[in-house]
Amino acid sequence: MQNWKCYPIHKAQLIIADVPYNVGTNFYGSNPMWYKGGDNKNGESKLAGKAAFASDFNFNLYEYFHFCSQLMRKDDKKAVARGRSSNSPCMIVFCSFEQTQTLINAAEKHGFIHYIPLSFIKNYSPQVLKANMRIVGATEHALLFYRDKLPKFRNGLQVDENGKNIRGTGHMIFDWFVWERDPKDIPKIHPAQKPVSLMKRLIEIFTDPGDVVIDPCFGSGSTARACQELGRNFYGFEINKTFYKRAKEEMLLKGEELGNVGQQKICG
Repeated sequence: MQNWKCYPIHKAQLIIADVPYNVGTNFYGSNPMWYKGGDNKNGESKLAGKAAFASDFNFNLYEYFHFCSQLMRKDDKKAVARGRSSNSPCMIVFCSFEQTQTLINAAEKHGFIHYIPLSFIKNYSPQVLKANMRIVGATEHALLFYRDKLPKFRNGLQVDENGKNIRGTGHMIFDWFVWERDPKDIPKIHPAQKPVSLMKRLIEIFTDPGDVVIDPCFGSGSTARACQELGRNFYGFEINKTFYKRAKEEMLLKGEELGNVGQQKICG
């Protein structure tokens, strides 16, 4: 987040990231990976008491939002038809439920004064070791932030040649989404990896083909892969060299696979 001016980056229509949760050495605390073979009868594995990545200790959320405020497009000031969204940008931040108020406070300080909570529903839980003690978590959370105007919103609504809405073409989009795991042809690179299909769904709602999407916490590259498949221009930042290298070599589409896709730039 310190050297972004070194790169010729276009301002983003959508910034989307899974920021570190600052859980430190408790990352695997309720996950069977804490134990050898996933079985607590076998004793602790090499992951016990370890962090998933070095940035999960003191990630500065206030610096993050300042960074995003520099990379995001300004709000669209043009008048829009009644019942239509503006073309203003927005930001989606995945987070733990406990982080939400901290994120809201940090975002507001940097001009992101409005937010919409989002939930992602799984049919499984990583907290299997807690199953005999409490209700386990099977949801992920995120916050959609925007400045003043509601952001660009694409729910399938079509317009006629006169610019009027065609009734029945749009559909409601709820504040919860089904979390479906990626198929086996998508490599598993990062311990907190987001499904490509889910990232595609979010990108389709808040951008158009050719728009710029930025992921400041690039990780596995699932956001970049989603942008490749949807024809969005993408920029990503990743501090971990191993994730950066694997994402470029394993996650991103290559040469003949690309077809009609947008520009991709990954900053390691």
